[in-house]
Amino acid sequence: MRSMSRRLFSSSICAIAATSIVAFSSPAHAAPDALGKPVGHFSLEAKSADIGIGFTWGEGKLTYKGRTYRFKVSGGNIAAVGFSKITAAGTVYNLKNLHDFDGGYAALDGDATLDRGIGGAVMSNSNGVKVKFTSATRGAHLAAGAQGLSFQIREK
Repeated sequence: MRSMSRRLFSSSICAIAATSIVAFSSPAHAAPDALGKPVGHFSLEAKSADIGIGFTWGEGKLTYKGRTYRFKVSGGNIAAVGFSKITAAGTVYNLKNLHDFDGGYAALDGDATLDRGIGGAVMSNSNGVKVKFTSATRGAHLAAGAQGLSFQIREK
């Protein structure tokens, strides 16, 4: 009798847990993005070499209004040491004209990577364009303080 009660109790707990997982893992509506409606997407690959002041260089692709544009990546950070390779993908907001994508993007934070790291940021430029991205880094890298990237659309 005791064994049957335990099995019934265990089965009930499993059923409640399964129902809870289904209820909480499938929301009725996706939460809206705090930055607004995305207008484009981008991906980039860059390398960063840092001895005191860091320097970053690379290239990326922007998809905007159904077309793909290549862009140059450059930038740096203050108080950094190491070498790393960065890949990132993200979303673009508030872009009204293609060349408003050009310019310096800034974020204030610090990061540390040893071998492999995953990160992300929200950055904006002086044209009001915002980018939100996730990145993966390989190598050894330590940075603190202001970081910035500059994007420049390449003419064909």
